[in-house]
Amino acid sequence: MTYRTEHDSMGEVRVPADRYWGAQTERSRNNFPIGAGRENMPEEIIRAFAVLKKAAALANRELKPAKMTAEKCDAIRQAAEEILAGKLDGHFPLVVWQTGSGTQSNMNMNEVIANRGNEIAGQKLLHPNDDVNMSQSSNDTFPTAMHIAAAEAMERTGAALTRLKDELIRLEKENANVLKCGRTHLQDATPILFSQEISGWRSSLEKDEELLKMAEKPLLSLALGGTAVGTGLNAPAGFGSLSAAKIAEETGLPFVTAENKFHALTSKDEMVFAHGALKALAADLMKIANDVRWLASGPRLGLGEITIPENEPGSSIMPGKVNPTQCEQVTMVAAQVMGNDVTVGIAASQGNFELNVFMPVCAYNFLQSARLLAESMDSFRERCVSGIQANREKMQENVERSLMLVTALSPKIGYENAAKTAQTAHREGLSLREACVKLGFLTEEEFDAAYHPEEMV
Repeated sequence: MTYRTEHDSMGEVRVPADRYWGAQTERSRNNFPIGAGRENMPEEIIRAFAVLKKAAALANRELKPAKMTAEKCDAIRQAAEEILAGKLDGHFPLVVWQTGSGTQSNMNMNEVIANRGNEIAGQKLLHPNDDVNMSQSSNDTFPTAMHIAAAEAMERTGAALTRLKDELIRLEKENANVLKCGRTHLQDATPILFSQEISGWRSSLEKDEELLKMAEKPLLSLALGGTAVGTGLNAPAGFGSLSAAKIAEETGLPFVTAENKFHALTSKDEMVFAHGALKALAADLMKIANDVRWLASGPRLGLGEITIPENEPGSSIMPGKVNPTQCEQVTMVAAQVMGNDVTVGIAASQGNFELNVFMPVCAYNFLQSARLLAESMDSFRERCVSGIQANREKMQENVERSLMLVTALSPKIGYENAAKTAQTAHREGLSLREACVKLGFLTEEEFDAAYHPEEMV
């Protein structure tokens, strides 16, 4: 590998010649090898930084035309757009486990844009700090990039959630009149329609849709313009508002500048609130996936009330075994998201004085949760939910065998006598009808007149 020499305020550093990053990126790469190649700064943050730098250059061009010349602005814009197009993906090597302010990732972006912009311009035109970072600080750019990335991630998660909800709506309509046994405490309960059971799943996701939209709103407030400690030092008046407007234009999301930059730099309560909505979604998905795998259990010795797609062999030793693997991936993802929620909460609590210094790990866990949930829901929908079929014969058999249908008799024979009927039927292997008549509580005709499972839903 060949190298070139780069300079920063601490002196000379040798940098790989085929990379656009500079001295500060290289120092971070050498000093923080933790998780290198495995836990790099999320690509969503890189993309958000590129959006931010382009918007900042355009704002500076309007507010500081003498310093941000048209030529400089155009070079920054072109380089940022190449990053957004994925053309410079190999030039962002830094890991999550770096400085807690994300300073080095901000400088990585500044250096790449400056060096690539100079190449585009054909001259030494841009300085990473003076030009690309004009009117900014790492302390306001990283939280801004966090919010851009998080809001966009919430949009993707919401879209996957809607697709899964729509599939459940289809399944609900398909099973509108299918009677089955209800269950509480994993024990038999009174009857329910399969469509009613599905409606519970669907309603959960509708509530989660509302939560995601509500939780995304605070993320649309951006710290940019606060610079080092929230005072806006070295940024022109109106820079925050103008930059936010340009970010909104670039992303299609209604970003605005934060009203209080001191809060925006140090508090990450918006991230905690938004991740709480992701955790709520994870909890609902855990419940739905568990219901599906219980209902599909067997196929002969379990409940067996539904069938799900047989996607791959389930055992290396038991021939013909098929497992509910899509349900398992959903529940594992849900467990990961719940763990991430703890990390996000702890990270957000570390806003000491004028800056939070746990931002990279906060962003990393948040974005992982959003991405995993979106991909998990799409896979679950496509490879499991779309192929769910009700085993109507098994459902009907279970309804007929359920002792809890005795609840329909309570208004006629009373709770205690209904309990005795169920206990006798279970103990002696009788039907409810046989037990009730044997105990003398009702005649066969009276039992038949009172016993209508289809009317119990």
